[in-house]
Amino acid sequence: MAFLKEFKEFAIKGNVMDMAVGVIIGGAFGKIVSSMVNDILMPPIGALIGNTDFTQLKIVLKKAVEGGEPLTWNYGNFIQQCVDFTILAFCIFMMVKMMNKLIKKKEAAPAPAPAPSKEEQLLAEIRDLLKEKK
Repeated sequence: MAFLKEFKEFAIKGNVMDMAVGVIIGGAFGKIVSSMVNDILMPPIGALIGNTDFTQLKIVLKKAVEGGEPLTWNYGNFIQQCVDFTILAFCIFMMVKMMNKLIKKKEAAPAPAPAPSKEEQLLAEIRDLLKEKK
């Protein structure tokens, strides 16, 4: 029972839940970026180089033998994945930069002055009484 209680405390901690949400959102965001690269950016780039499908760029290293597949070096797909990664990394960088700005603003906010101690309160009262006597 102690093990289950410990696991429950671990699973409910804020940072574990934040990480889970981040992974889920990151996966969905990755799909959006992949679609943007595959469906929006790469077709015009492919059209500029005279190829309609960028992922089909390859070099045949060994021709097909008796119904087998040829051995190819698929550099077009690799380049497309690199573009995908670069866009995703840039978006994450911008999000982290924005979060750092928000954290700095939060830290830069002046901290409220601490409440005076009892000694300070008594000294202030004595000071005020002495001022009234004069």
